[in-house]
Parts: sequence; C-alpha cells; structure tokens
Amino acid sequence: MRFSQRTNWNTAESDLAAAHRERLAAGLPVADLTASNPTRCGFDYGADFLAPLGDKRALDYDPQPLGLREAREAVCAYYADHGAALAPEQVALTTSTSEAYSYLFRLLCDPGNEIVVPQPGYPLFDFLAVLDDVRLRPASLVYDHGWQIDPEGFRQAIGLPGESKARAIVLVHPNNPTGHFTKPWEAAELAKLCREFELSLIVDEVFLDYALPLGSGTKPASFAEGLEDVPVFVVSGLSKIAGLPQMKAAWIAATGPEWPAAMARLEVIADTFLSMNAPVQRAIPAWLGQRQGIQGQIQARVQANLAELDRQLAAEPVVRRLAVEGGWYAVLRIAALQPDEQTVRALLVEGVWVHPGYFFGMPESGWLVVSLLGPEDEFQQGVRKLLNYLSKTQNG
Repeated sequence: MRFSQRTNWNTAESDLAAAHRERLAAGLPVADLTASNPTRCGFDYGADFLAPLGDKRALDYDPQPLGLREAREAVCAYYADHGAALAPEQVALTTSTSEAYSYLFRLLCDPGNEIVVPQPGYPLFDFLAVLDDVRLRPASLVYDHGWQIDPEGFRQAIGLPGESKARAIVLVHPNNPTGHFTKPWEAAELAKLCREFELSLIVDEVFLDYALPLGSGTKPASFAEGLEDVPVFVVSGLSKIAGLPQMKAAWIAATGPEWPAAMARLEVIADTFLSMNAPVQRAIPAWLGQRQGIQGQIQARVQANLAELDRQLAAEPVVRRLAVEGGWYAVLRIAALQPDEQTVRALLVEGVWVHPGYFFGMPESGWLVVSLLGPEDEFQQGVRKLLNYLSKTQNG
C-alpha cells in the first residue's frame, strides 16, 4: 500500500511518554501539573448539565451547513456580552477549533501558501498545515517585563512585498501557554501588516474569558469587534468557554471587508462535511447561557493555584515565573543546566509530571510549563516536589 507523504509522521511513542505511562501502570504516585481537561479536574457541572442533549427537536435531521440558526444566535449573544455585534450570518459552527482552522486554511490558501504563527504556541498547527498543504512561518513572541509581539519579526516572517506567499496571520488571544493578551498597539501593528500584505487575521480566543485580575479591571476585548479594513476570523468554542471539550462544538466568526463572500465559500466547505451533530447544536444555547457557573469555578481554581505557586516560589527562589495575564498555564524559567526533557524525566521519578518548554516551541533548555487547572492539593504537592528537585540540582 502507498500512503500520502502528508501522513508520513513518526508515530512511535516517545521515551518521555513511555516513562509516564509505565509509572502510572506501576501504580506509582504522580502529581499532574499538565492537566488540561476540565471534566477531569473535579469541577461541579450540576446534575442537569447534560439535560439539553435530550431536546426532541434533535430527532429531526435539518442539515444547515453553517449550523442551526438558534445555535448561531447564541454565539452572537455571547459576543454581545463582549461588546461585539455579530449577525448569525457571520457565524459558522464547527466541531472543534482544529476543524475551524482547517476550514480557514482551505478558504484562504492554495497549496504551498504560508501562514504566520506566533511562537511559543500550542503544538497543533504543524499537523494541520501538513494536512491542508500549507506551510508555517513562525514569528517569535519576546519577553521584556511581559510577553509581546515583535512587529519586525512578524514582518520578516511574512517576507518581501511582491514575493511573500503568506495569506494569513494566526493570533492566539490570550496566547497558550504564555497567557499574553494582545494589546491595542499590537493589534494596530498586526492590522497594518495585514493591510500592507493583503492578509487575513485568524484569532483564537478559546481562553478569552479567563483573564487574570491584573489591577486595571479592564476586560480584554474580543477581535470579533473587527479591525479597520482587515478580514478577521475569530475561532472559539465550548471546550474552554463552557469547560466541555468532549462536546466538540466550536465556531468561526467573520468580520471585515468581504465577509459575506468569505461566508459563502465557508458554507460550501461546511456543506461538504456536515460534521456538526444535531443534539449538541440544540444544546449550545443552554450551555453558553450556563457558562458562568463553570467559568467561576475554573477562575477560582486558577487564581488559587497561581497564588500557591507564587507563595512557594517566594520561599524557594530557584525558579522565576514569567508574567501571565490569562488562560490556565504558567511559564517557568529555570537554570539551563541540562535539556528540559532530562529535567522532566527526573521530575517524573520524583513523582511530578510537567511539560518541557520545547513542547510549545521554546528553546530546549531552561523552560517548563505548568497547568494551573488541577486540584489544589495535587498542585501544591507537585510544585513542592518540583522546587525541591530544582533546589537540590541547582545548589549542588
């Protein structure tokens, strides 16, 4: 049998993943500082949370490529709460943000075209780009008293005018895992690049509702408000907004010049797959309406764990936590004494599981990423073991 080269991946289990699996199989304790699934972190969804799936209207097969209007209206109401006015005609439902990205890559790119993506970032785009026959051009975020974009770095990633193959810039707002919210000046710089090179802006806002209190009290704005003369496609979904990754419900919201033409093409793409199922679509309005209950629990957990992390770091200053503004991860700067994979392997032996920074596109030494989502007792124990190990290794 002959396979496509686009699926010629190395699917062998890594040594690090194997070590983690073997420790769990042996029944040895592991404090998980990588938790990302809210359904497994002890939150209370309520006894009737799944009741909307029983809507009898879901028995009727009504294939609407962009999604049921009632569900799209609920998405518009969500953005209205963020100060952005959208019409249902600007929204297309998808089963995940991954599918949303794939639709947009197909909408905007011909084979061989390029997408500019920020680094550090979540390791998703490599696979999507290969499957959709596009190429990625990384643009580094920089850290200087906080994370920020480097406009010149984005310009270099785009290429020379007249020669660039770039068709879009991807922005994650707030970024995963850095927790960096895009500031107005950064949005203005990106908009300028989009206008100059005729690019679209794809903005991932799955963590938008999880801003950390920073003293200003200002609620981060959604890019669904649009940017002047820039095609903007916002992607988000219930995975984070309602803590429901298993329900596979997401969307694309289009604004800017020619959004009707973009939506007409997206409708054909969506009609080709018709991947959204009726029960989940019928449940979307209820789940979006109930989102604040689960969000409140998640926000309280994240803030408590971040405070605990800072408390332990103050007592054992062998690690520096970088500034974080939103989401549920924290980036740690450690001494680059050995490859981070070796550090993570040693920490696993100590009974704590953590992400190496290179997993998110950071250098191979000096970076760890921890999730703030897990149960507070487990998080406290995991951080203590992490700092004890790093203290011993750095102090000889």
